[in-house]
Amino acid sequence: MVGITNKIMLAEIRRQQQLSQSIVEGQTAISTGVTLNKPSDNALAWVQVSDIGRAQAQQASWQANISYGSTRAATAEDNLSEINTLLTRAQELMTSARNGTLNNSSRAAYAEEMKTIRTTIDSLLNQKDYQGNPVFDDGQSVLVPVSRGLNLAVVGTRQEVSTGIDVNGTPMSIDAILAQSVAALETGTDSDIASGLDAIKAGQNHVVVEQTKQGVRGDRLDVIKQRLTTVGIDLKERRADLESTDLTEVISSVSAKLLQLDAAQSAFARINQQTLFDLIK
Repeated sequence: MVGITNKIMLAEIRRQQQLSQSIVEGQTAISTGVTLNKPSDNALAWVQVSDIGRAQAQQASWQANISYGSTRAATAEDNLSEINTLLTRAQELMTSARNGTLNNSSRAAYAEEMKTIRTTIDSLLNQKDYQGNPVFDDGQSVLVPVSRGLNLAVVGTRQEVSTGIDVNGTPMSIDAILAQSVAALETGTDSDIASGLDAIKAGQNHVVVEQTKQGVRGDRLDVIKQRLTTVGIDLKERRADLESTDLTEVISSVSAKLLQLDAAQSAFARINQQTLFDLIK
């Protein structure tokens, strides 16, 4: 009889300990707002939350790629805009040089400014960012993963921007066009200056087209970024629905368990005070 009684008492102690732990977990869920902390809380919900967590990690990687890609795209667009501005100034110099009123000193000054434009444009084309990556890719655009199965070129190549310009049927680079203009200003005839002006116009038209392409790349990144943001919000809401505490239900459950534990402890205390003779009556 004593052995049976001891077993009953140990079982009751374990039951009260489990009840106390359940109350603590409920109180933690109320204070943190999260009720799903381990698989045994809700196996199906735990699997779904794990899947959502992996999706959120992937989303974060894509968002980081888009953020960096957008920075590169914006820098490339700024550089193209500056190149366009410099080519506009180059046209002004060549047009002024054709009016026939410039003396040798003025032509030399124009030539020096044209050399500065050439050097600046070359610097813009070969510029690197803070990570050491070129503003414009070399040879082939680097593809950046931005969502499942989608890799985008965020900038054009230096070759696309600066070479293959059709100047009266002859492919030329921006650097060659500006070198031709410098020579025309220094020693050339009016016809040489006119040819240089036409070449600069062709170069600027080419840059304008590249600006448009770069703008399209930037816009596409913005669209995908917005779409990822929307998906991210949906995932966050789904996860919150699975993990968050139903306060009404949990508070009610904790209150009921507290009453159960109090009653069980009171009964256990009374029983524990009885003697062996009381128990075997």
